[in-house]
Amino acid sequence: MGKRKFGLGLSFLLAAGMILGACGGGDKGQQKEKENAGNNEQQPAEDTFSIAMVTDQGGVDDKSFNQSAWKGIQEYGKENNLQKGDGGYDYLESKGPAEYAPNLNKLVSRDFDLIFGVGYLVKDAIEDIATERPDNHFALVDEVSDVPNVASVMFKEQEGAFLAGVVAANMTKSGKVGFIGGMDIPVIERFEAGFIAGVKAANPDVKVEVHYAGDFTKAELGKSAANMMYSSGVDIIFHAAGGTGNGVFSEAKERKKANPDEFIWVIGVDSDQYDEGQVGEHNVTLTSMLKRVDIAVKKIAEQASNGEFPGGVVTTYGLQDQGVELTDSRGAIPDDVLAEVEEYTKKIIDGEIEVPEFVEKKK
Repeated sequence: MGKRKFGLGLSFLLAAGMILGACGGGDKGQQKEKENAGNNEQQPAEDTFSIAMVTDQGGVDDKSFNQSAWKGIQEYGKENNLQKGDGGYDYLESKGPAEYAPNLNKLVSRDFDLIFGVGYLVKDAIEDIATERPDNHFALVDEVSDVPNVASVMFKEQEGAFLAGVVAANMTKSGKVGFIGGMDIPVIERFEAGFIAGVKAANPDVKVEVHYAGDFTKAELGKSAANMMYSSGVDIIFHAAGGTGNGVFSEAKERKKANPDEFIWVIGVDSDQYDEGQVGEHNVTLTSMLKRVDIAVKKIAEQASNGEFPGGVVTTYGLQDQGVELTDSRGAIPDDVLAEVEEYTKKIIDGEIEVPEFVEKKK
């Protein structure tokens, strides 16, 4: 069966417009001499709209959130004939919180037209820099800012997670599924709340075990949490843990390699994590709940390049906006379950089901 997607990503036709500017060649001294001599024969150069991003501490190749944002920036760059580097598109990777502000300042000094800060952890730094640089444009992904030159990009993670819960509840053989979060913060709680709601809607008898690792970058924490869950009888784990979630895949693959007949699955997050689940002839990725950060990044960049930068505005993407989706990882999900997912998708879009953002026991 071919790969299916629910809530398919936003389709945008990105304009390839170029604004021609007059820029002379040669060094500044030579240019000044030409101007003084009345030589106006300067070679025009293309003045393009440039974009860049600063990752949070998860890194650009986290197989998840940052990677999706970088994918969108690369696609925007290529579709608009930009080159990686100054005047085109680029990224700076942050190893920790102390690097957020310096990295943002570096991109400002390199004259990028739009600078993205990826993840809620970057909020304070991007607001500080944006306040100091009111003429520059910034975008904050996964957090809300009221600074007028910062565009806020949010997602209804709970809606996509609900569909993941429907799949898990239908597929489990043990009647026990698990959720592993990175840090216990609002954005991850939306994943948890949606997943639990989806499980209970599809089969209220299925139990959901929940564990928060307290970090987005430590695969060993994800591996140990997955070990405990699988050992307790959980057979499907949905993770929303960034790089920590890589450990969930490691544990599942080790178990599958040791016993190919074991019924064991992982539900990926943010990006399609099918490749992360490959172990020999088998794959432990049941599906992935995609958060289309890549498409949102491209959309904001398109608006900004057209003079419609949504500064001070919060843009939220959900199933109705085709900003989240669920993939059928290469036929792992039966047709009857896919049909049920489609039914729930329609109910959410039509407003028949309002997926909770918060876990009831925490409120």
